[in-house]
Amino acid sequence: MDKSESTKIEMGESSKLERKLGKAPLLGSPSHAISSGVPIVANNKRVGNYKKGISIFDLILRIASVATSIGAAVGMATAGETLPFFTQFFQFEAGYDDLPTFTFFVIAMSIVVAYLVLSIPFSIVCIARSHVVAPRLLLIIFDTVIITLTTSAAGASTAIVYLAHNGNQDANWLAFCNQFGDFCQTTSGAVVAAFITIVLLLILIVLSAIALKRH
Repeated sequence: MDKSESTKIEMGESSKLERKLGKAPLLGSPSHAISSGVPIVANNKRVGNYKKGISIFDLILRIASVATSIGAAVGMATAGETLPFFTQFFQFEAGYDDLPTFTFFVIAMSIVVAYLVLSIPFSIVCIARSHVVAPRLLLIIFDTVIITLTTSAAGASTAIVYLAHNGNQDANWLAFCNQFGDFCQTTSGAVVAAFITIVLLLILIVLSAIALKRH
């Protein structure tokens, strides 16, 4: 009697254990792998949407930078004024090519415009394929070079514009913006547009760095 009861108990416990094992998911089973991979897929999708949003904002800023850099280059290149009075031997006029710094400014900003236009397709590639690293890395490298060029041109031109407005008594440099008001106003506007371009480029570099960090 004891043997039969013990046999029944063992059989009952083994059947219960089998039912528990049958209901419990195995670690190596496909269902467990699929269920555990869902958060990873969702996280990757979330990161992809985040990068795509950054890339769209990057494209908008690049188009705005093209506009400001064109304004700076064209504004400085068209800066010129001729006074209404002249003598028998002299005609009083001022142009950007009279000052080497302003000539450098026009050349530098023209290079900036060309680069920004050429960088737009790379920005579009980053939108279409947000997980690709190479285009974003190229953009951040060349953006850094271009912002250096823009800063040097804008900084040098700012010094000339300041002297044109205020002069320098120690060096006996007279302010000539009282006579060439339109010329000074145009060159000042071009320098301001260049500094706006610098700010936009700085934001672009930060966005690229964030996108690479999130990779």
